[in-house]
Amino acid sequence: MPRDTLASGPRADEPGHQLDGRSTRWADHREARRAELVRIARKVVHTHGPDVSMDEIAAAACTSKSIVYRYFSDKTGLQIAVAEAVVLQIQGALEGALRASPTPRDGLRAMVSVYLEMIESSPNVYFFVTREGSLESGSPLGHFLDSVTGLVAAPFARALIDAGSPADGESRVMAQMWAAGAVGFVRGAGENWLRRRDDPDALDRSALTMQVAAWLWAGPIGVLTRARATETETETETTFPTDPPATPLVQEPR
Repeated sequence: MPRDTLASGPRADEPGHQLDGRSTRWADHREARRAELVRIARKVVHTHGPDVSMDEIAAAACTSKSIVYRYFSDKTGLQIAVAEAVVLQIQGALEGALRASPTPRDGLRAMVSVYLEMIESSPNVYFFVTREGSLESGSPLGHFLDSVTGLVAAPFARALIDAGSPADGESRVMAQMWAAGAVGFVRGAGENWLRRRDDPDALDRSALTMQVAAWLWAGPIGVLTRARATETETETETTFPTDPPATPLVQEPR
C-alpha cells in the first residue's frame, strides 16, 4: 500500500484539526465545513476521475451544488482548494524523505520515490489539481514547484561542494538551475509513466525511481567528476611527467 494517498486528507475531526471547543462562531463552522468538502471532493475525484462534476461532488456531500458554491466560487475555486491540500501533503512527505537520507544522492532518490509513490496512489486527484493549474509562484502548484526546487537544490549544492566546487554564489546558482530542471524532468517522467504504466513493457515504480534518480545524478555530477579527474591528470602529467597519474580525489559516483 502506498505510504500516503492523495485521495483523502485528514478529517476535520481528527487530532490537530479539531474545532476550538470554546467557540461556536460561524467562521469556525464554515472553515470546518469547507475542509470537509475538500476531503469529500478528493475522494470523489479519486473514484470518478478528474472530469467529475460539481453535481457529483455535491451529491457525495449530501448537499446541493448551490451550497458548495457558497464555499467555492466555482469549480476552479474548488480545484485550487484541493490543490492546496494535496501539494502540502506531498511537500511534507518530500521534506521528511530528505531529512531521513544520509547522503545527497540518497536524498534525491528518496524524494523521487516518494513523489512517484504518492502520485500513483491517486492519479485522478493528481491530474485534477495539476492539468489546469497555474504555474505562477503565487498559485498552489507554482508555490509547490518553487518549494520543491529549493528542496532538491539543497542536496545537489552539497554534492557540488563535495565534488570540489567552492561554496560560493556560483555553486548556489548552479544548484538552483539544476534543481529547477530536475523538478521539471521528474514531473514530466512521472506524468508520462502514469499514463503508460499499464503498457506491457512499462517500468514498475521501483525501477522508474532508480532510473530517474540515476539519470539525474549521473548527468551533472558525472560531468563535474570527470572534469576534475581530467584536470588532475593534466596537471600531474605536466608537472611530474615520470610519475604515474594521480588517483582522482573524487571517485566516479556509484
